Amino acid sequence: MSALQSLFNIQFPLIQAPMAGVQGWELAAAVSGAGALGSIPCAMLTPDAVRDAVTHFRARADRPVNLNFFCHQPPEPDPEGQQCWLEQFLPWYAELGLEVPSAPAGPGRLPFNKVIADLVTELAPEVVSFHFGLPEPSLLEQVRSSGASIISSATTVEEACWLAQNGVDAIIAQGLEAGGHRGMFLSEEISTQVGTFALLPQIKAAVKVPVIAAGGIADAAGVQAALALGADGVQVGTAYLLCSEANTSAVHRAALQSPGASQTVLTNLFSGRPARGIVNRMIRELGPFNPSAPSFPLATAASAPLRAQAEHLGSGDFSPLWAGQNVTGCLSIPAAELTLALVSDLKPSVSSS
Repeated sequence: MSALQSLFNIQFPLIQAPMAGVQGWELAAAVSGAGALGSIPCAMLTPDAVRDAVTHFRARADRPVNLNFFCHQPPEPDPEGQQCWLEQFLPWYAELGLEVPSAPAGPGRLPFNKVIADLVTELAPEVVSFHFGLPEPSLLEQVRSSGASIISSATTVEEACWLAQNGVDAIIAQGLEAGGHRGMFLSEEISTQVGTFALLPQIKAAVKVPVIAAGGIADAAGVQAALALGADGVQVGTAYLLCSEANTSAVHRAALQSPGASQTVLTNLFSGRPARGIVNRMIRELGPFNPSAPSFPLATAASAPLRAQAEHLGSGDFSPLWAGQNVTGCLSIPAAELTLALVSDLKPSVSSS
């Protein structure tokens, strides 16, 4: 039994990555029911929606659950900057016959706060994970007092050491291959980001808590390779995007199954923070990184109406098609079946209850 399996009371050292916008409690319940750790992304949910998701999860799966939250610093309002950003999209608004928004929208993702900390106390999840660092000490201590194990993502050795010094129970080593948002929080310098199998052994050597490998792991061989390199467990996200329990949109599913899925890049266009997704028209024409993009998460508003209209027309031209560098494991099968395939070379160690 690995330290991670004991810590989370799970049969297999596998975590389903929380993926906001493309999944809910259904995917998490299916994965937990199969003996791994299912995750519910909560950063875009209201407190009532989080409560509802956990209630449904508990009714479906009598297993541990991970609730995931963001810890970004809310940006200062910058109406002028957001208006300048919006103006870069005007030709596309005209092309699609859309009315240009009169005012920039507010943030669609809120950082962890006291209201959510109180909700964690109420719901008592077995695991709470954070992205972009950790919340302030008093909130972190409240989460710890709830009985939850605490994990967070590190994209560098320095971030891993910082997390360990601040009392996390395990660290996710997020390699450059991973899809979705980079968890980086000590630096915004992209050159600090390295691949999973370069990052993992360095973090293992630097900290004493369990380390979870993430990024580019899409099949049983990848799971075995990560464990052989010293990982206490693995986190898998992209491979679950085609599962029947995922809420992945039709255009996103089509993109994942297209030849273009082999070309992914880090981009700040969709949210203001670096995130890995499949190259589409918006990325090609604006370039992956644009210095005028508002701070996370304010960049999202400018393209949101374009995304909605394009998806209505069957196009992902303006959609964040998040995906890691390895989409070969994406299968249109039930999540429980995929979970068991990922751990097919492992033996269950405990029976969670």
